[in-house]
Amino acid sequence: MKNLALLSVTAIAATSGLFFGTMQAASALNWNWNYSGTGITAGGTFTTNNTPDNLGFYQILGITGTRNGETITGLQPTGTPVPGNEPFNVDNLISLNTQQLTGDGFGYSTSGGNYSSPFFAGFLDTPGYLEVFSAPPFISGAENLGSEDSELPVNFFASIVTVPEPNSIVSLLAFGTLGVASAVKRKKSSKLTDKTAKVI
Repeated sequence: MKNLALLSVTAIAATSGLFFGTMQAASALNWNWNYSGTGITAGGTFTTNNTPDNLGFYQILGITGTRNGETITGLQPTGTPVPGNEPFNVDNLISLNTQQLTGDGFGYSTSGGNYSSPFFAGFLDTPGYLEVFSAPPFISGAENLGSEDSELPVNFFASIVTVPEPNSIVSLLAFGTLGVASAVKRKKSSKLTDKTAKVI
């Protein structure tokens, strides 16, 4: 009986942990992202909402990672420019489309006090991704890029990290619960059979 109780508790804990973990993952998506170019290596993770807009873009809600060894410390607020790249506001959108960033791109700060903003440059002869990098001292205006700043081509890629489907987790929970109930029923049935045998 002790083994049965332990099995029941273990099965319920395991399946409910998976179920509730998936419920949390379903309200937000996790992504891996990276880009690189001449003298540039950046990558990490995004958290986005789980519903794309009508063009297939998800809203970036959080960011982690590194750029050239510096830790990313925060996402640039949507609708604002990274310092030194005014007046170009970031929209912090990401997509699984062939063009994964918009012309406004996303922005972030690093532990070195620098800022980066990768975006899709549709105005180039061969459209592609660029990264604006700005470092102190910040001079307002995109036309005032200093020698410490840059706007260079990069190769960008992002993908959603696979998470379990909510339906399969619910099925697993139901299967686990039915399995425990069946085991309890068999145990009771076995005891009744034993009692009947003793009476005869």
